[in-house]
Amino acid sequence: MNLAVIPARGGSKRIPRKNIKLFAGKPIIAYSIESARASGLFDRVIVSTDDEEIATVARQYGADVPYMRPAHLADDRTGTADVVKHALRWCQAQSEPFDLVCCLYATAPFICVQDLRRAEVMLRTSAHGYAFSVTRFPFAIQRALRINANREIEAIHPEHMFTRSQDLEEAFHDAGQFYWGRAQAFLDDVPLFSHASLAVELPQHQVQDIDTPADWLRAELMFRAWQTGNGSAA
Repeated sequence: MNLAVIPARGGSKRIPRKNIKLFAGKPIIAYSIESARASGLFDRVIVSTDDEEIATVARQYGADVPYMRPAHLADDRTGTADVVKHALRWCQAQSEPFDLVCCLYATAPFICVQDLRRAEVMLRTSAHGYAFSVTRFPFAIQRALRINANREIEAIHPEHMFTRSQDLEEAFHDAGQFYWGRAQAFLDDVPLFSHASLAVELPQHQVQDIDTPADWLRAELMFRAWQTGNGSAA
């Protein structure tokens, strides 16, 4: 059995009410819920929240909110894995054991059904603990710069400043969309960023972190262009 968990706490400092703020016409959390449901992969889609308004919106879009997340798991220091473990243990207490669980972020409108399905197959047919979304850095990180206290430019890796970008190793980063895992891997605290995980690569145009108002604007512009090109957000 497969479980989807969408963490969505009420407190958001940089973008107030971020998880239910309207994004391209509907609450941003709706996109994650709808993708999870449309995938046909999940026996249950749970939104883990401490906020009654978020719970109401989540139910309107077809998610279950069978419990309210306790306060000690709803501050800005709570890790994703802790929220997933709490959901799994709650389900176990209700005699609902799950084999695989997928954590979908509430602010990930670019999630594709096809990517969720591809990742589930990758994980299920492997011996790994996790499979999660990644994408390439758009520029060689070995040629990154810093600005020092005097507003002067410094090379972080000066030995690579004149190395051709095509001769540098490609680097990837967490795409911040979804994290498939075996339930036991989450419960056993198996490290996510390790050889226990498989990479589910996404194109750069399908990835945008949304942490600031500027990020939000960029994401909406990208999303509308993506919808126009694909004819669908799913």
